[in-house]
Amino acid sequence: QVHLVESGGGLVQAGGSLRLSCAASGSIFNINRMGWYRQAPGKQRELAAVITNGGSTNYADSVKGRFTISRDNAKNTVYLQMNSLKPEDTAVYYCYVRQDWVTSGHDYWGQGTQVTVSS
Repeated sequence: QVHLVESGGGLVQAGGSLRLSCAASGSIFNINRMGWYRQAPGKQRELAAVITNGGSTNYADSVKGRFTISRDNAKNTVYLQMNSLKPEDTAVYYCYVRQDWVTSGHDYWGQGTQVTVSS
């Protein structure tokens, strides 16, 4: 079992910055992908950014050039630096961890942290 604790959400004005953190604990081995999804009111959850164990990254087109994902494998923590925030970035941001085994895998989710960007 993997337990995820998120921090760093809040209220910010458009153009501002926030940094999200997510620390994993518990059975934290074979962790492959770590990342962030987000869900705005009335919309489906969508990928914001993900990073693999090897450091490869993938971003939603809407956040490219503004968001940067990173991870500290020694601390089992993933970060999302969000710059030039826009009102449309307002959402609940969920930490995501993928644990892979030889023939199976499991996804874990954090409880979510609210990010609100005012215009």
